[in-house]
Amino acid sequence: MYPFIRLSKDMYFARRAPRLGLLDTHVSHHLCLPWDLDLWMELNNGRTLTIYDLGRIPLAERAGLIGLLRQQRWGLTIAGSVVRYRRRVRLFNKVRMLSRVLCWDKRFVYIEQSMWLKNGECASHAVYRSAITDINGIVTTDRIMQAWEQDASSPDMPDWVAKWVEAEDLRPWPPMQGADPAA
Repeated sequence: MYPFIRLSKDMYFARRAPRLGLLDTHVSHHLCLPWDLDLWMELNNGRTLTIYDLGRIPLAERAGLIGLLRQQRWGLTIAGSVVRYRRRVRLFNKVRMLSRVLCWDKRFVYIEQSMWLKNGECASHAVYRSAITDINGIVTTDRIMQAWEQDASSPDMPDWVAKWVEAEDLRPWPPMQGADPAA
């Protein structure tokens, strides 16, 4: 089940926290609870992505994006993600999450997030390719920045992110269905 209560708590605090600039980092703290675990008694990889929501959505709130989405009747979606897992998060481990906008291109905003253990080790790192949508599809980032009253140009896209985007562009869509694509 989606952690609506945890998200409500995080949004409560986000609304009362100082406003963030477009490229500022939102810092949040999370606890690995029993329902976050997999069979190996560690944070489930799918649940990790859900917990990243608990940093990304409050980031959008603190930066003023949630209000803009409501005003414009826009939606927010994830168009892709890449995650690197390096350290186990066990039951009742506390993690510090860092969430920030990394860069953007014409259609997508790239959001970087990481979870850090108490000993200073990075447990996981994710980059999301996010999009804002309206009834016609994806809203261009120049239109978003204008409506958001942001006079900013994107930071340079890191090479490794650019190569991931390039690989995504090469990926066939729709994917094959078994050995015979016509089946």
